[in-house]
Amino acid sequence: MTEPVRLSKRMSELGLSSRREADDWISKGWVRVDGKVVSELGSKVLPHQKITVERQAAAEQSKRVTVLIHKPVGYVSGQAEDGYKPAVVLVKPEARWADDPSPEQFHPTQLRSLVPAGRLDIDSTGLLVLTQDGRIAKQLIGQDTSIEKEYLVRVQYTKPGRLPDEDLRKLNHGLWMDGKPLLPAKVRWQNDDQLSFTLKEGRKRQIRRMCDMVGLKVVGLKRVRIGRVKLGDLPPGQWRYLGPDERF
Repeated sequence: MTEPVRLSKRMSELGLSSRREADDWISKGWVRVDGKVVSELGSKVLPHQKITVERQAAAEQSKRVTVLIHKPVGYVSGQAEDGYKPAVVLVKPEARWADDPSPEQFHPTQLRSLVPAGRLDIDSTGLLVLTQDGRIAKQLIGQDTSIEKEYLVRVQYTKPGRLPDEDLRKLNHGLWMDGKPLLPAKVRWQNDDQLSFTLKEGRKRQIRRMCDMVGLKVVGLKRVRIGRVKLGDLPPGQWRYLGPDERF
């Protein structure tokens, strides 16, 4: 990389902020390149140039919260649709997990720009991340993300007997979807009717469609882990803050 790139893009690549956040800081005069304030949107930089941000930017960023919800079945991840409520309506003081170890105090301003970093379909339950922090959103749903997501999937085999080992191997690697090969997955039996799926991608209704390809019907689907962050004992319909020492 020797060509100049947009300052906001470079800041995002370096993990300093999201692009939108970077543009906001640039317009406020909070960004310096080689010690000089750059306040013009669309400015470009070279890879060797040093980018720093003012303390106000770091302070503003530190106020941004990330919330972990145990999404129940029947809630959508994002915008309300077809009369179903979005998961964000669960983020209210009375639904906060009593065992949340975070010292963070709830304030209604935390609901502003609190968006899902990844989806969990309406028929699925488990760990859903809502965040105000563009860096976390990019980490979890950016194009080059490699963060694992783990699911427990209760299934019924729709053919006589048991799922052949060959089909289990196909679930691990070898299936195609929408004209593209799926990335390798880790799929193994937990017990007689439950599989564990660990994926590094998240195509629409991917697990249900994978199961369908080998004759399995999904009866229940629960996301239990995203990267190093686990659902743990968080009860359905309740939420907690991502702790200051927790990293995906």
